[in-house]
Amino acid sequence: MAEPANRLGVQIVYATAAAEYLRGFEVEAGTTIEQAIRQCGILQDIPGIDLATQPVGLYGKKKPLDTVLRAHDRIEIYRPLVADPKETRRLRAKKKTANDGRTTPPASTA
Repeated sequence: MAEPANRLGVQIVYATAAAEYLRGFEVEAGTTIEQAIRQCGILQDIPGIDLATQPVGLYGKKKPLDTVLRAHDRIEIYRPLVADPKETRRLRAKKKTANDGRTTPPASTA
């Protein structure tokens, strides 16, 4: 079904550890990511979302809130990371190095 020229169909996605929020809706042409997020009602449905600190994007690529939407865009609100990826890799490497120096052989997987 075609959309009127001044209306764009978009989706908004947000996932928590427990659930996924996915909603399709229409916005006026020229609407920004921030305007669409505020219009769709997700901030009322999930009050923990903070646009001042949480990045947003389109199709897995971070974008500023003032990005103008195009038809069929999927707006994504990203959650804060639970752990710093660099620190996690560092700890894993440190643990592996410590385990490589062990005196007992690794358990058999036979």
